[in-house]
Amino acid sequence: MRYLLLALTLLALTSSARAQAPDWGTAHEIDVHLSNFHFTPDTIQMQHGEAYRLHLINDASGGHNFDASRFFAAARIAPSDQAKVKKGSVELKSGETVDIRLIAPAAGTYKLHCSHFLHTSFGMTGEIVVS
Repeated sequence: MRYLLLALTLLALTSSARAQAPDWGTAHEIDVHLSNFHFTPDTIQMQHGEAYRLHLINDASGGHNFDASRFFAAARIAPSDQAKVKKGSVELKSGETVDIRLIAPAAGTYKLHCSHFLHTSFGMTGEIVVS
C-alpha cells in the first residue's frame, strides 16, 4: 500500500510539473520596436498567466535597452532566455533583435524605459499593463 501511495504521489507531481510547462509554440507574440527615443507600442497589453514571446527590435542607429526591472522580476522567464535579462534590462545594439519568452506576472502596470543616458528624458518610456 505504501508503494502504491508513493507511486500515485510521484505521478501527481510529474503531471503537475508537465501541466505548468508552457507551450512556447503557442505563445502570443508581441513585437516591440526600439527607435530613437520611442517604444512602439509604448503600452504593451498582456494577460496574467499567459505565455508570451517579446520580440524586441532595435531599429535605431545606436544602442538602446528595454528596462522593466519590476516586470521581469515578477514574470516567469523561460530558462533559456534568463541570461538575456540582466538586472531587469535587455540590451540591444543597433539593428539587433532579441526574443524573451515569459509567462505574464500578476495583474498590474509595470514601468518601461530605456536607461541609457538621457533617453528617458527624451521620452523613451512606456508601460506593460497586465490584466
